[in-house]
Parts: sequence; C-alpha cells; structure tokens
Amino acid sequence: MDIKLRPSVRPVPISDLRPTQITVGLGEVEQRRSHWRQQQGKKAARFLGKHMIPVILGPGGHHYLIDNHHLARALYDEGVKSVLTLVIADLRKLETAAFWFVMDNRGWLHPYDERGRRCTHADLPCSVKDMRDDPFRTLAGELRRAGGFAKETIPFTEFLWADFLRRRMKRKLVEKNFRRALKEALILAKTDVADYLPGWCGPVTDTDGGAGKRRKK
Repeated sequence: MDIKLRPSVRPVPISDLRPTQITVGLGEVEQRRSHWRQQQGKKAARFLGKHMIPVILGPGGHHYLIDNHHLARALYDEGVKSVLTLVIADLRKLETAAFWFVMDNRGWLHPYDERGRRCTHADLPCSVKDMRDDPFRTLAGELRRAGGFAKETIPFTEFLWADFLRRRMKRKLVEKNFRRALKEALILAKTDVADYLPGWCGPVTDTDGGAGKRRKK
C-alpha cells in the first residue's frame, strides 16, 4: 500500500471528488464561501495552493475526500471548477469490498446521516453537491470557535460534538434561534457529561498540589 503523501499538481474537478461523509453543516459552508469571496486574483491562487484537498485514490481511479468537505462544497457552490489534491494513500488496486473495509478501519469514513444514524457506504453521495445539511454540525463548529472545546486532530471531532448536542437539544431550536442554541451548547460543553469528547475543556481542580487533576463535581 502506497501511503506516501503526494501533491497532485494536476487540478482535479471538484465535481469528481467523492465524499466520505453524508452531511455537512451548510452554515459552515456559507462561512467558507464568504471567506473565499474575499480572495481575489493572486490571493485566490495562493489560497488554493495552501488548501490542497486530502484524498484517497480508490477503485476506478476515483478521488475520495477524507477532509475539507466544507471547503470543497463551498468552492463548488462558488463556481470553482477544480482544486489541487494531496494523495494520502493509493488504494486503487483493492477490490471494492476491501477498499471500504480499509477506509472504515483507518477512520477515513463517516457514514452517518443528519439524524446521527449510521448508514452504509452505498448511502454516501457521489458528489459534494449532494451532501445533506446537518445543523448540529454547524452548531458544533461555532461552539469550538466560541471556546466550547479545543481544536483536535482526531478525525470527525466536530461530528462527535454534533451528535452529543443532537441528543440533548431540539433541532428546531438550532434552526430557529441559533444564538440561543449556542448559549445552551456552551453550558452543556462545560459539564462533565461531555468530558469523554475530544477537546473537552470543562472545569478542573488540583487535588494533590498540582500533580494531578480531578473534575469538579
């Protein structure tokens, strides 16, 4: 298996990129669209050069997105035709069943729908334009920016937080009163019921002169 990181200097059409997740937060997508509109001329070229899209090469030569789904969707919606990619692994030689097994076990797959239900790889959209909206993913992203939890390198961290919030808040609240939903999310994020999540930064207290820490009860 080739796992060398290889940048592709040949642009790949965004419409050919295949998602490895079912949903995005369209609110997050809109933020990235707004940021892209601020890039003009050489700034736009530099931006695309610095934001190479990580992909896995799969059977049939397809490019499978494993990160930056929101950015890819935003660029697509803004009319950008192609992007540069960073090949994380070349799995083109694998049979289809083996490919999806590897993708799942390497944490390169997040087949959950907007209700948090696990689906199969057959339910993944074939294009970034077909990814569905999960407002809790938008809320989780805003929660992190507001200091609700720390940024982590663990894959799909925001989706883990989105699922945590989904189980404790009404979707209608998030859709109708986002500001209030964010306030409630900030309170929930600091409680010990969230301490299993990556990036949790709730209150702690020293118990042994600084050698260890224990959550406040």
